Amino acid sequence: MDRVEEIEAAIASLPPEEFRRIAHWFYERDRRLWDEQLDSDSSSGKIDFLFDEAESESGQGLLREWPPTK
Repeated sequence: MDRVEEIEAAIASLPPEEFRRIAHWFYERDRRLWDEQLDSDSSSGKIDFLFDEAESESGQGLLREWPPTK
């Protein structure tokens, strides 16, 4: 059994409250890592093309309000 399988088995055996705690920890960790990656990509210019595309489409009148107004 490899480490991931051991961890999966341990998580599967947790009581509900402990499972909720570990699920919350995973959620928060994943969110933090996503934010760090987005910050890194933004700082390095990796996503500048998205800003360029948005500016271009805005100039062409192709963008809509979000959320949509009624």
